[in-house]
Amino acid sequence: MERQVFDQEYISRLTRGDAETERHFSLYFGDLLLIKLRARVRSPQLIEDARQETFLRVLNVLRNKGGIQHPERLGAFVNSVCENVLLELFRSAGRLQQMPENAAEPVDEGANAESSFVSSERKAAVRQVLEKLADTDRRILRMLFLEERDKDEICRELRIDRDYLRVRLHRALARCRTAIQKSREPAPVENVAGT
Repeated sequence: MERQVFDQEYISRLTRGDAETERHFSLYFGDLLLIKLRARVRSPQLIEDARQETFLRVLNVLRNKGGIQHPERLGAFVNSVCENVLLELFRSAGRLQQMPENAAEPVDEGANAESSFVSSERKAAVRQVLEKLADTDRRILRMLFLEERDKDEICRELRIDRDYLRVRLHRALARCRTAIQKSREPAPVENVAGT
């Protein structure tokens, strides 16, 4: 396609709505916009929507907003309007934005076998620690953290007030921490040497 040089007369005819000039404008820039949009958008419908929106905005500026000051820059103006249309399109459909064909596959951040194993080991360790606690401590910790029950409900069931629940919870957590620390300590090595 031959590069077109635009002048004030061309812009005036386009502004007045001259049918031949509008046809030339849409053919000339339609092909250029098609090339640009195909490189960035895959959907034929979105490409056509972006082209039509670009034409509409350019003609609106020419006819309603005083036109452009430098007719020789019409091509750059059409290109920048198209860029703005694309940015708005991508912003409005952000979650639907198309991935490039050669993009790397997204990393699966779900649980893998190793993390599932570690998680099950932790659960088993927590169960062992809970079994070492007194029944009252274990019961409070289970109701509050595992069953996620309301504190007022726990107070009614245990027939205690909120302040005393706070005290009992503090004590149960302190005993739980102590039991966890003891479970992490290495077992004492017996001296088997006969000295």
